[in-house]
Amino acid sequence: MPLIDRRRFLGLVGGASAAAGFTTSIANAASIPANRASGSIEDVEHIVVLMQENRSFDQYFGSLRGVRGFGDPHPATLHNGRSVWHQPNGGGEVLPFHPTVDDLGGAFLEGLAHAWPDGQDAVRLGNYDNWVPAKTPITMSYLTRQDAAFHYALADAFTVCDGYHCSFIGSTDPNRYYMWTGWVGNDGRGGGPVLFNDETGYDWTTYPERLEAAGISWKVYQDIGIGLDAAGGWGWGDDAFIGNYGDNSLLYFNTYRNAAPGSPLFEKARTGTNNKAGQDYFDILTADVKADRLPQISYIAAPEAFSEHPNWPVKFGAWYISRVLDALTSNPDVWSRTALFITYDENDGFFDHVVPPLTNSDVIPGASTVPTTNELYAGSARAKRGPYGLGPRVPMLVVSPWSTGGWVCSETFDHTSIIRFMERRFGVQEPQLTPWRRAVAGDLTSAFDFSKNAAAPPLPSTADYVPPDRDRHDSYVPAVPAQGALPVQEPGTRPARPLDYQLDVVELPNPTGITVDLVNSGKLGVHVQARLIAPAGAPHSYTVGAGAHLLASWPVAGDYDIHLHGPNGFFRRLAGSARLGLPTVGLLRDGRSANLRITVIGALATRILVQDAYAGEVRLNPLGSATVDTNRNGGWYDLTVSAPGTPWVRAFAGHLETGRPSTSDPAFGRPASA
Repeated sequence: MPLIDRRRFLGLVGGASAAAGFTTSIANAASIPANRASGSIEDVEHIVVLMQENRSFDQYFGSLRGVRGFGDPHPATLHNGRSVWHQPNGGGEVLPFHPTVDDLGGAFLEGLAHAWPDGQDAVRLGNYDNWVPAKTPITMSYLTRQDAAFHYALADAFTVCDGYHCSFIGSTDPNRYYMWTGWVGNDGRGGGPVLFNDETGYDWTTYPERLEAAGISWKVYQDIGIGLDAAGGWGWGDDAFIGNYGDNSLLYFNTYRNAAPGSPLFEKARTGTNNKAGQDYFDILTADVKADRLPQISYIAAPEAFSEHPNWPVKFGAWYISRVLDALTSNPDVWSRTALFITYDENDGFFDHVVPPLTNSDVIPGASTVPTTNELYAGSARAKRGPYGLGPRVPMLVVSPWSTGGWVCSETFDHTSIIRFMERRFGVQEPQLTPWRRAVAGDLTSAFDFSKNAAAPPLPSTADYVPPDRDRHDSYVPAVPAQGALPVQEPGTRPARPLDYQLDVVELPNPTGITVDLVNSGKLGVHVQARLIAPAGAPHSYTVGAGAHLLASWPVAGDYDIHLHGPNGFFRRLAGSARLGLPTVGLLRDGRSANLRITVIGALATRILVQDAYAGEVRLNPLGSATVDTNRNGGWYDLTVSAPGTPWVRAFAGHLETGRPSTSDPAFGRPASA
């Protein structure tokens, strides 16, 4: 295809939109007052979902201020004793690195393997130590604010979710099926389970069909490319600047493939703009917004070049997102009633350091208080046995008049959370969501504040992000540094949304090992991973439903070191020797305040040392207690209790929820933990 100059490209993709006007409406988006007729989710009249492609949370936002990124004080520890940042590579290791190209945001960074086999190899049943062999060293590359300025500005203006995971350990289509239907046909009916991008035609029910039956309006906004049928590749062809990149996954279901023109499924899922004939990508969306006929639920599928799928540049995606926002804010009254979710279907092959929640099964030891039915793939000649998910974290930006102010929301979510939000708002239930998903992944309502509005800064212009041509380009393959270094996260905090987590780990007497009671007195289900560092053992998965508790035990004969990781930075460490006595450490909360009282009973030595990562240390008598005030830290605590001269250690870290907004962990601005 011949090169197209900038003026011609502007004519094709935007026409009259002058460079200076690309983000005029964006600059005002955060200041448009929200509809607050009821002060509840009922004020949301329009839900819009823009699911982009193939980026991990750490790759985009690991260095962003105030999120669980490179400054995470308690990353998972591998069996070699190194943190998860040190990914093994043969006899060496690869740490996260920032490629040295001048304009990484505009670079055509190569894509990596991202299917079920290599995904399962990287996650390795929760061991999480095989990313480089499975994905190549490029998996550890990441961007900074200068590379993804528009995305960072969106996060600073609205709300970013740093506990949002893709649903499936694998590729695009299965993850999108979770967003469209709640699963991949896990029960084996209707052509499922689907683990790859096969697109052969499926027969289980999609959520838009349920919306249609309930009388809830919906629509897919897309470009038709050379046709939304088999001959047109269902919207995906050689020209990366037209079509929907095959990302309207409804078209892989037979009810839509067989839908006749004029029928609701055809008109709402198989029509769109015709950019090839000169129509702007956003003509239909903008017209619907201006005429106040935006459906109650809308889905947007971008052309390949703007999807952010490697090797397409981040800046191309930023330009497209800015145009979506331009369209949605072209009618302020409509925007005042609209919630936009911007997320990514999967992580491609790019690393994220947070080990995702995984179901216990015959391949992952552990237990659950909720059923785990239909969460384990049984295995076949084509694909190994393993958990469907959750997958690694991916970015999620909640952009709406109720989510302004640069917040972080740290509840655990996945793509089914989008359906859950729709369920909460419009009452249409999706029975294909498994009980385990409903327990561990929230409904996204915690990312909103329906009670008040907050001002936010304007977003930067994306005028310079317009693609200079409509060609495909060779991939940029960054060089891996010969000597790695731990990455640095932006200093500072951001306001944090209140969550309904309340998890405690109560150690119980056990003469032959370690036994704890996982007590969940909160309103949200929790997943806890136990990493058995010493004696080395397989990671264990525990799921505790809201209001439930679960006993977990690990036999030990000598030295032991067990790490427990839960949502929103919850961390416990139990280390010591079975040859020594086992004192009891109690961590008590003073009502709903941000005060903690540590009590030690049956101490080992003449003194007990309590190290406070935020405020220094406290020394206790062999039998005693101490109060720790966490108010200055926004409710965050990070305490290590030890008996000097012995291997006995108990560590406690996490956040005390009060039901009120707080701040992100101040530790995020420190250098990454080794």
